[in-house]
Amino acid sequence: MSTEVTRGSGPRRARLYVTRIDPWSVAKAAFLLALTIGVVIVVAVWLLWWLLDSTGVLETLSRSLNDIVGSATTGVDLVELFSFSRVVGGALVIAAVEVILVSLLATIFAFMYNLTVGITGGLEVVLSDDL
Repeated sequence: MSTEVTRGSGPRRARLYVTRIDPWSVAKAAFLLALTIGVVIVVAVWLLWWLLDSTGVLETLSRSLNDIVGSATTGVDLVELFSFSRVVGGALVIAAVEVILVSLLATIFAFMYNLTVGITGGLEVVLSDDL
């Protein structure tokens, strides 16, 4: 980072230019953020499934769907289709894919930023100590 400090009658200001981002640090931070989001996804799906199951929405929808399109031999069982293990397993798969993609994409973008900073000059950040 390069620094330029401006002094005058007003508050002090420092202009910083972000000229390099460490891809390993970006990968670690992105992994932890994505892991947190993945846990939130799984917990939210679990809470939604629990709410729908405890209120009987799945059974009601299954009965209504069987009344509309099903017959005695080919009934649709939404309770079995949306069982706890299937729903939470699907949420775990989605969360795992999200963790991998976010970590990889953030690291690739850090490498891309480092490659393009020679052309753009970097990101300018102005810090000030206004009191």
